[in-house]
Amino acid sequence: MDLIDAIKAIDKPHEDDVLNRLFTPWGENLDPEHVLAEYPRPQFVRDSYINLNGYWEYSIVPQPSEFDTKGLNNAFGEQIPSKMDGRILVPFSPEAMLSGVEKRLLPDQYLWYKRTLPVLKRSSENSRFLLHFGAVDQFADVYVNSSFAGSHSGGYLPFTLDITDLLKFSGDGSRTLEENELCVRVRDTSDSSYHSRGKQTLRRGGMYYTCQSGIWQTVWIEEVPENYVRQIKITPGQDLQTVSIQVSTCSPCKVTVKIPGHEMVRSPESTGSSGWKSTEETFLSSDTCPCGPDGKAPSDSCCYDFEFRIEDPHLWSPEDPYLYPLVIEAGNDNVRSYFAMRSFTVEPDSEGIYRFFLNKKPYFLMGVLDQGYWPDGLYTAPSDEALIFDIKEMKRLHYNMLRKHIKVEAARYYYHCDRLGMIVWQDMVSGGSSYAKPVVSYLPTLFPKVFGRMNDGPSHYKTFSRGDSEGRSEWLQEMLATIRHLYNVPSIATWVLFNEGWGQFNAAGATTMAKDLDPTRPIDQASGWFDEGSGSFRSVHNYFRPLTVEVNNENRAFVISEYGGLACHIDGHSSVDRIYGYKKYDTLDELGVAYYNLVNGSMKPLITKGLSGVVYTQLSDVEEEVNGLITYDRRITKINPDLDPNMTSGINNQ
Repeated sequence: MDLIDAIKAIDKPHEDDVLNRLFTPWGENLDPEHVLAEYPRPQFVRDSYINLNGYWEYSIVPQPSEFDTKGLNNAFGEQIPSKMDGRILVPFSPEAMLSGVEKRLLPDQYLWYKRTLPVLKRSSENSRFLLHFGAVDQFADVYVNSSFAGSHSGGYLPFTLDITDLLKFSGDGSRTLEENELCVRVRDTSDSSYHSRGKQTLRRGGMYYTCQSGIWQTVWIEEVPENYVRQIKITPGQDLQTVSIQVSTCSPCKVTVKIPGHEMVRSPESTGSSGWKSTEETFLSSDTCPCGPDGKAPSDSCCYDFEFRIEDPHLWSPEDPYLYPLVIEAGNDNVRSYFAMRSFTVEPDSEGIYRFFLNKKPYFLMGVLDQGYWPDGLYTAPSDEALIFDIKEMKRLHYNMLRKHIKVEAARYYYHCDRLGMIVWQDMVSGGSSYAKPVVSYLPTLFPKVFGRMNDGPSHYKTFSRGDSEGRSEWLQEMLATIRHLYNVPSIATWVLFNEGWGQFNAAGATTMAKDLDPTRPIDQASGWFDEGSGSFRSVHNYFRPLTVEVNNENRAFVISEYGGLACHIDGHSSVDRIYGYKKYDTLDELGVAYYNLVNGSMKPLITKGLSGVVYTQLSDVEEEVNGLITYDRRITKINPDLDPNMTSGINNQ
């Protein structure tokens, strides 16, 4: 074990640092009149689309002293500031350079947004207008024409509101909407509370990054008929020949589902219960189905089940990412979608070693850790092309998997992974109170077999920063909501529940809940340490010790879900002069030699011994953490894949 490097890697807060003003090529050339203008929901497409990105007014004000978290209602509409502070470019958070604001929202402040909605023409007398937010960090209350429209809690999932009844229509009978005002009030506790926040912190430094707040994904409106498709659920069969499609509508109607070579119709008489239907207790995070003002899901959906058999299916893989088109017609509503025929499982190979299987064959996961941070946009990629660049560049570097680390991305990220062929391991977003880093991070990193085996049950809730029962309940609801939201994404292969003990609790129980909701995907219960013995993988982090394989008899595959972290600071392309990483190199040549020695000399020989996958840390530099394969500004790729163009050829034939 390299003890000196491990000690140097202890992260420290450096919140007083002034970060260098780094811009990505896309941020540098951003057109404020056309910000992230692409259709935001590629797996559920309608023709109606009004993008609300662009300049809004904003104001940051103190939180009233009499603030009551249970009093989020119409009364707050009277507090909309009459005078705003200036303009903010939505959907960039106020902390991001691209927002034009560059101010931090503190836990005891409100961030208000305000804009006038564009003039809209209602296509029919009974149509509805749905307002969509891709994500708002962390608590959002929405007002239309000063009337309360609805609330949402949680900074990483989408939500939808039906605002039709709050809109003002012209009095000439033309069904024109004009002079409508939209306001959003945001509060964000960041890491001062138990709410989920990922790697955001008010005291950035090391592996923890600048906190951000407010609207950070696309805001948009669509017009739908009175009866419309609320949700779809797509499940490719494990037999790789059938696909199940469930459709939810507002009220009974004829529903038609079309895929290439097949068409099936269901009438109201065939309505049946489908298990995934929302209940009154479920708080809804959806980019398709509106929640009520209280955040709860509607309970009157009408559900239809379809099952198709596909002869000679064209299977999806990173090498051949084939997608099937899908069309759903329900009354006057028309939705276009897609799906893939593929299966992800953990099974024994011909020698009895449990491995990750893609489409019933062993498949080695060559993964990279993807933090999803940008120097100019923070959580928000400056453009669609920026998302595509990251995925394509990792494929060029011979990777076939991205571990989306403690963040949920915009829907277009997953769409590009689907169509470009990149497997995704999706982390849940971590929360909990202030982490006891010596106990949950430093000691397990150095001595995992001694300090990485602590039970995560009630006796250790406080040690794991989970002493608050409301926080535990909230995280479980968010885990389930994340799985529901991303269930249809073909490229997502594994749910990663906990990482390095951050806010971990009852991992075995959470694994059961996740598996009950989605039995089609493997689960990485605890990435790093504090493994509770369930889930589909024995998942370890190893930065400072020789790489090894732990062969077990628990019917689980072995993965090294974090390793590498080789750091190289490049002047002019780094946020600060300070260097954080797990082993430091002065030149790109030295870094390249160490990288290829690690992959070819230490990692690849373990595949035949039972290694099922790895995740290299990491895709890009982030602030003072300079262990990326590419620089934070995405202008330099540190590793030259042409030095070993055959590095992964045949890796799945061993």
